[in-house]
Amino acid sequence: MAAQPEVTAWRPRVPGVVEVFHAHFTEYAYPMHVHDAWTLLIVDDGAVRYDLDRHEHGTPHDTVTLLPPHVPHNGSAATPHGFRKRVVYLDTTRLDDRLIGAAVDTPDLRDPLLRHRVGQLHTALARPGEELEAESRLTLVGERLQEHLRARPEDTRRADPVLARRLRELLDSRVVEGVSLQEAAGLLDAHPTHLVRAFSSAYGIAPHQYLTSRRVDRARRLLLAGARPADVAPGAGFYDQAHLSRHFRRLVGVSPGRYRDSAA
Repeated sequence: MAAQPEVTAWRPRVPGVVEVFHAHFTEYAYPMHVHDAWTLLIVDDGAVRYDLDRHEHGTPHDTVTLLPPHVPHNGSAATPHGFRKRVVYLDTTRLDDRLIGAAVDTPDLRDPLLRHRVGQLHTALARPGEELEAESRLTLVGERLQEHLRARPEDTRRADPVLARRLRELLDSRVVEGVSLQEAAGLLDAHPTHLVRAFSSAYGIAPHQYLTSRRVDRARRLLLAGARPADVAPGAGFYDQAHLSRHFRRLVGVSPGRYRDSAA
């Protein structure tokens, strides 16, 4: 009896992300089909074989596969035990249609750094409340993909301390309500990738890490004032109490409850 497919799909609140799709298939084979979005695929176990533009390709676990929109492809397991994959579908605000030709020529990318960054992206996308981190990681993934596709993105690596300071001031003013990377880019008239690079270069920390640190500091003050962790979470800008607890324990070393009780 064939094992039942395992599928998880959702649409996060991250601009440019159409869908996130995690699946484990054993005997299922995709027929020829197309998407209207870019398919960014990593395989965690097993391997996939597929046809794209009448050429056969494969996805071993150390490869990042980028399938362009509007180009037919299929897919099936290349091993007896099937495959486990994670996919992010991206719209053309993240990757331009003009890159389709290059993606058809080289859909499978052997790049350990890119593979690592895509994995980090999936971790952030799976956590409610981490939308800014997901946006930041997605910009770096997009930049790396464009480098592989021989695009010529603007030079975003140069230092820009003035822009970094302006972003820090914006984050400081939005500790509780937060700000998306796209919104920050619009407000500061800068490319999102340039924002992340400039801020990280100036302060040695990514924008989402800075904002999380500020939120934890706010949570500490509220806890020391006697507030309950459940009430502190939204008051400090966290999605829920679990979101608060995860970051609080990582940055402070104890749970919010233990921290509050220690002040008694």
